Amino acid sequence: MMPGLDPKKMNSLMKQMGMSQEEINAERVIIETSEKRIIITDPSVIKIKMQGQTNFQISGNITEEEKENNLDEDIKTLIEKTSCTEEEARRALSENNRDLTEALLSLS
Repeated sequence: MMPGLDPKKMNSLMKQMGMSQEEINAERVIIETSEKRIIITDPSVIKIKMQGQTNFQISGNITEEEKENNLDEDIKTLIEKTSCTEEEARRALSENNRDLTEALLSLS
């Protein structure tokens, strides 16, 4: 918000400009990409409608997780390319920060 501007006046100005905002009481926000899952806990979520579009402003505690299916695919690839065991493949990925190329090189 703008300093020195009372919240009621700010809401009135936003309304005049065709903007509205609403706080959403969320417990957790999850954003999924093809490679990972971004988890935001204890989030502050604001829904903003402006010029026919809806946007979300999200802040909170962020953690990231590798998607399991990609990990499984990487393990299968390592086993196929190096004839290692599943345990060795998992260890190599873990030791190389889930970098498939580095894990492959470490097992070769």
